[in-house]
Amino acid sequence: MRTAIVLFTRDLRLHDNLTLSTAAREAEQIVPLFVFDDAILGTAFARPNRVAFLLDTLRDLDASLTRRGGHLVLRSGDVVAETLALAREVRAETVFVAEDASGYAQRRQRRLAEACHADRVALRLTPGVTVAPLVSIEASSGQHYRVFTPFYRAWSRAPRRPVEATPRRLPMPTGVSRGRLPTLSRLVPGRPSPELPPGGETAGRRRLSAWLRSGAAGHDDLAADATSRLSPYLHFGCISPLEVARRAAEVAGAAPFGRQLAWRDFFHQLLAARPETAHQDMRPRGDRWSDDTEALETWKQGKTGYPIVDACMRQLLREGYMHNRARLITASFLVHDLRVDWRAGARHLFDWLVDGDVANNVGNWQWVAGTGANPRPPRAFNPLRQAYRFDPDGVYVRRYVPELAAIEGRAVHEPWKLRENATGYPTPIVDRT
Repeated sequence: MRTAIVLFTRDLRLHDNLTLSTAAREAEQIVPLFVFDDAILGTAFARPNRVAFLLDTLRDLDASLTRRGGHLVLRSGDVVAETLALAREVRAETVFVAEDASGYAQRRQRRLAEACHADRVALRLTPGVTVAPLVSIEASSGQHYRVFTPFYRAWSRAPRRPVEATPRRLPMPTGVSRGRLPTLSRLVPGRPSPELPPGGETAGRRRLSAWLRSGAAGHDDLAADATSRLSPYLHFGCISPLEVARRAAEVAGAAPFGRQLAWRDFFHQLLAARPETAHQDMRPRGDRWSDDTEALETWKQGKTGYPIVDACMRQLLREGYMHNRARLITASFLVHDLRVDWRAGARHLFDWLVDGDVANNVGNWQWVAGTGANPRPPRAFNPLRQAYRFDPDGVYVRRYVPELAAIEGRAVHEPWKLRENATGYPTPIVDRT
């Protein structure tokens, strides 16, 4: 094979990129391509936090490709049309692309397959967005798993491919127009959160190594901020989930993290099998949701009067990030205390999370609401119990709710009990006594 196109989507890295390394082994010349998709830009999928992180990531990817003799080709428009136009231009024989789980990604893959067939260009789909290839782990019935525990047992036993070596050289055809990286303001309106992490494979690998050196402990301690914070790098494929799983397995204390990677795979295989669950109940319960838009807005702004809930919501706005424990606390409060539809909460988190992953976001929300992959009753979390357990000294709350900074110790979790309440802090939106 003389020339191949590698279409990057959510695998924006060189290390352990099976799509790229396979193409590099089989083709004499590689054309790395990323398309700014018109079908995504301008929709809920494109928000300032994620697009800013994406632009960082593409700069880093281009720099890595340049060091190996290539560069990233950028195009804008319809992904299928732009890919086939470039294939004709460079006379590519094959297009390589990583498989993905969402309904949109699956439709894109089908369209790409049809267009490649019509142009007599081969299409090669490779795994890459999960530890185990999508739909590779099935129950004895031949169907996808609907409950996590048996999936986890099968996932833990499943064989895994070796980590791919990074290609040393990626020669390109001459004369291919690079395209130009657009500015954030040109792509999306609005400003990103003020404390976003840097995007890209370089930053992701640096963070992974630092976290593994730390011992990977204290993952549920909100104040310690000891989680890996790798979720945006996994979402954009800046780091390989398979490589992360292998490296974490070698570190004492990282077993809970390995289980979280299994949950990520579980939600992706669920979405791949049932893409409609991105907006429909997987297990309908006949819930009657409140249409209280004021309560929803109060929750979004972190002004519910429950300090632990408000701290979590304000961290989201400030950093584009929320601890997994915080996601459970805030989701439970919205769904079970305010009785607001989980879809409204999922949309808000998706607007702000840098790691705004459809599979994980929707999977977790449906799990809490009791409409998803959870055979047990809905998971309702008492925010005060959660606060005293995971932020016992109130350090996390004081970090994100400055109105309460003067309240010392555990008392910060129930400021309404103090003789003099904190100035400017709201009273609880609901009574949980």
